[in-house]
Amino acid sequence: MNPVDAERRGLCSGDTVRVFNDRGSFVAALQIVDHLKAGVVQIATGAWFDPAEPGKPGSLEKHGNPNVVTDDQGTSRLGQSSVAQTALVEVERLPAAPPVTAFVRPSFLCDPVRV
Repeated sequence: MNPVDAERRGLCSGDTVRVFNDRGSFVAALQIVDHLKAGVVQIATGAWFDPAEPGKPGSLEKHGNPNVVTDDQGTSRLGQSSVAQTALVEVERLPAAPPVTAFVRPSFLCDPVRV
């Protein structure tokens, strides 16, 4: 995030933030940099999907997956990639982030059979 935008929001590098729009929201760690234009934020993609409440539409995504804020419309019936890698979002401080559970082994209803 640009320093001007961070100052307007009272944010500092290292803050845990919620990035959101009308499609969804995700948790991220904020880094303030000079090379981004004011009004622009950037995040790398590739985080595993890890919703706070699985199965609930609009649930906070805990692992920094920006797909929850992008439009899920394909470029064409042939290509089916996303129409753009951009989205309008807002950023606010998140007092406490829920724990990431994307890598936690699911519990079993019974012990798996060992061979």
